[in-house]
Amino acid sequence: MLIREAAAEDWPRIWPFWHRIVAAAETYAWGPDTSEEDARALWMSPAKRVYVAEDDTGAVVGSAYVTPNYGGPAAGVANAGFMVDPDQAGRGIGRALAEHAVGPWTSLGFRILGTVPEAFEHPRHGLVGLHIMYRAL
Repeated sequence: MLIREAAAEDWPRIWPFWHRIVAAAETYAWGPDTSEEDARALWMSPAKRVYVAEDDTGAVVGSAYVTPNYGGPAAGVANAGFMVDPDQAGRGIGRALAEHAVGPWTSLGFRILGTVPEAFEHPRHGLVGLHIMYRAL
């Protein structure tokens, strides 16, 4: 598997699984009906470092971004997003993207600092909490 920085021409290969994941409304807070144009602006923003994972055939099977939450003295605080084509789940793609971008969550040293209760309305589980996580880079 190759993980590399995304190029503008990767978007048409990211969009199908991006749309499928967001439309399911189970993991991301973006509207399930987000248009492709708006999705591209959200995911591929110039302020973000965007990565793709390609399988051995060159197909894009996942993507990730990392972006600072703030500038100035808080520029080291970042936000990240990861998506893997649901048809490719269980192959370690998300872990590989996370290791490349920032490191995968608690198994690589992230600590859960707190949980915002009932911050996300999951379509099957109702209101669930969102973890606030931290790791020094």
